[in-house]
Amino acid sequence: MRWLLLFIGGGIGTIFRYQLSGLVQDQLGSAFPWGTFVVNVTGCLAIGLLATLADERGMLGSPARLFLMVGLTGGYTTFSTFGLETWRLLQAGEFAPAFANAVGSVVVGLIGLFIGVFLGRLAL
Repeated sequence: MRWLLLFIGGGIGTIFRYQLSGLVQDQLGSAFPWGTFVVNVTGCLAIGLLATLADERGMLGSPARLFLMVGLTGGYTTFSTFGLETWRLLQAGEFAPAFANAVGSVVVGLIGLFIGVFLGRLAL
């Protein structure tokens, strides 16, 4: 049942991301990646709302949490999970790990991207 919740939620989130990102990009042009930006910000808003409803209000049971927070928002954007995890570190007073996660994810992610591009070009 867990796999089905993840599969369906992730699929719906992916479709939402594709549609919204394309719509925003078409409206605002390609000078800046507005589509991805809007998806990342709205994904963070969504997971912040869902996490608060689940953790502080007890309004989401395990299946709903799995479907919405892992499946739907995960398919929509994993940036929301990154934001939530960094937020939780900040709330716990873990400022160094929060900073390391934020900066490290961006910097090491870009290094990984550059390596991937390099390896992809070697394959040609």
